[in-house]
Amino acid sequence: DSSCAATSGRWYSPYDGATWTAASDVDIDHVVPLAEAWRSGANSWTTSRRQSFANDLSRAQLIAVTDNVNQSKGDQDPSTWQPSLSSYRCTYSKMWITVKYNWSLTLQSSEKSALQSMLNTCAS
Repeated sequence: DSSCAATSGRWYSPYDGATWTAASDVDIDHVVPLAEAWRSGANSWTTSRRQSFANDLSRAQLIAVTDNVNQSKGDQDPSTWQPSLSSYRCTYSKMWITVKYNWSLTLQSSEKSALQSMLNTCAS
């Protein structure tokens, strides 16, 4: 529409496996939430670098997901939140690691353990 909001389409939410046709049921999620990035090193970045991170389309950082699932995720890391669709956890962990690595963000030990558990679900 005139404010660049989606008015129609079909979206698949990989976190829960739901498909939506109402734009109001879909959120754009930051795989690594902005608050988590802040706690992991973005607090020392320039405003410009933080804006680049928030709008990064070159990595798997922004994805369409079910709105209430995104709200329940909030700013949690993988030690306290994982996609309910267990078959997506391998992909999700790889996305999380890629974003954190490429932006030089730190991992907490609990986060690292959760990521390793999710990576163990990947097919050989």
